[in-house]
Order: sequence, then C-alpha cells, then structure tokens
Amino acid sequence: MWLYKKFFNLLSRLIALNSIVILLVILIAGISVKDYACFLVNSEQVTGQALVDTLNEFLLKAGIIAFIMVGLFHYFTVRKIMSPIKSLSSAAKAVKEGSIPNKIKVSTSGEMKELIENFNSMTETLYLVQEQREEMLRDIAHELRTPLTNINGYLEALQNKVIEGDSELFGSLLEESKRITRIVELITELNSWNKGNYFFEKQFHPLKINEVLSKVITTFQLKLENKFKVYHIHFDQAEILGNQDGLKQAFTNILQNIIDYNTGEVLTVNGSIGNETYTIVFTHTGQYIDPEKKDLIFERFYRMEQSRSTDTGDAGLGLAITKSIIASHGGKVGISTNGNNHTFRIQLPLNSKA
Repeated sequence: MWLYKKFFNLLSRLIALNSIVILLVILIAGISVKDYACFLVNSEQVTGQALVDTLNEFLLKAGIIAFIMVGLFHYFTVRKIMSPIKSLSSAAKAVKEGSIPNKIKVSTSGEMKELIENFNSMTETLYLVQEQREEMLRDIAHELRTPLTNINGYLEALQNKVIEGDSELFGSLLEESKRITRIVELITELNSWNKGNYFFEKQFHPLKINEVLSKVITTFQLKLENKFKVYHIHFDQAEILGNQDGLKQAFTNILQNIIDYNTGEVLTVNGSIGNETYTIVFTHTGQYIDPEKKDLIFERFYRMEQSRSTDTGDAGLGLAITKSIIASHGGKVGISTNGNNHTFRIQLPLNSKA
C-alpha cells in the first residue's frame, strides 16, 4: 500500500513520465539507427566514412522526428496531469474573491484526488455555513422586528400626542425592550458555546452530575408541583468532566421547554450509567411534534408553531443552546416522540480519570 501511494503521488508520476520520455527517445533513435545501419551494410554496401556520414545524417533526422513525437506525447500527458491543478487553482481564486465555486470533477488518483476531495468538502462546508448565516440573519430580523415595531408605534403615538404616557404603557415598552435584550443575550450565549470559548473562559472540572441535576430540579420544585400531578425523579451517582454553569443552563432549558409545552400530568426524569456514558432521560406528554421534524427543534430559531417562541420569550434558542452546551462536553442530545409523548435524552461521557 505504501509503494502504491508513493507511486501515484504527483512527483512520482512526473518523474516516471520524464523517464519514459527519455527512454522512448533513446529507443526510437537507437533502434532506427541500428536497423538503418544494417540496411546500408547489407543492401547498399556502404562502409567506412560514407557509412558514418550517412548514419549521422539519419541519426539527426531520426532524433528530430523522435523528439517531436515524444514531445507531443509529453505535452498532452503533462496537460492531463496538470488539468486538476489548474481547476483547483481557479476554484481557490474564486474562494479568495468571496464566491463559492462548483465542485471540481475528480479525474485523477493518488494525492491529487485526495486534495481535490478535501477541497470539495471544504467548499461544501462553506456553502452550508453561508446558508446558515443568511438564514440566521433572516431569523434575527424576524425576531427583532415585532418588539421594535411595537416600541416605534408607541413612541410615534406619544410624539404625536395620540396617547398619553402612563405606568402601564411604560411597562409595556420596558417589556419589549427586555425582550430585545434577552434575544441578544441568547444569541451571544449560543455563539460563545459554538465557538468553544467556554473551554478557555470557564474551565471544565470533575462534577457530580447527579448533584448538578438535583440542584436544577430543586429550582423547578414549585413549577413541577403546579404543573404535574405526579413526577418521578431518580439519578444514579456519577462523575463527569464539565462546566457546572453550562450544564445547569442545558438542563434548565430542557425542563423549561417541558413545562411550557406540557399537556400531561406525569413527568419522569432519570439519570443512569451505561457504557462509559451518563444518560439523562426526560419523559412527558406535550404539544404535538411531527416525528419527522423532531430533530429540528434543536436548531436555532426553529418553531414547531409560530406562537411557541413568542409566548416563552426564548426566540427558539433555548434548545439550540442546550445542543451546543452538550456538544461542547462531548455529548449528545436528542428527542424521540410519537407525536405527543416525548422523551428528551442527553448522553454525557463519564470522567475516565475518576
């Protein structure tokens, strides 16, 4: 395998090509001169200096013909080898200028093939990032438009003396202002986790995950008692490596989502150990979620219903933040549902040094 890869890298192919070209020139010229010399001696009876002069003249002509033939062969072969490099260069220039080129057709092998495939993967990633950025900007504009429109409407009415200011009006303006501030804070928090800043700004430490979960449950105690007739809570003791504030936020977002959209009477929260992983499962009955679109609820700004984000004020970012936090811990978060019965599942790696 090592010899195969070495043979098919670009440098080896060019060296092999040049060697073949030199060999062809020598063979064509040498064989031609040999055959012609034999012909002259046997048929034309040419000998001595006349034979030497004739052979020199023939060698010159044969060399020129061989050079032209082999030169053409060399030109078209090198052109074929260099074609992917030219395509790659043009595509790289397009990326430098800010555009995303089409995929480069892979018509080679070895290191060049690997390079083109990696470049194609990079451009595909750039395209997805650009699409996500444009979608995020549209979503941010949509989320901010409503509170800003409300604030502008009130202020214009006050300016034109259509209405008079009172504590209720100013309270409404304050609520809209807080809503904008909350959206900006959520976006900032989400970007912080996505960029991995918390790995440096907030160090990870060994944590008793069952204790972290118990603290979060305690903060929701009153809400759980008011929302559910029955709730079952159990956590196995285990240690993970993580950031306590981040994990609290992740679990809080899950529980808040459950409370906001719950339609049942029973909640089960369970934490268990298995296969070097700590799994937290939240099970309840809630508003309808299309099973085919269930994973989309963890995407930023996604709404199953138009009212879901405006009622709770999280702008569809809470579960997206949870996903980023859990991912930064090397874990996974997901949901399974049949439409109304939902199970959120978080998996976190156990602390191997514990």
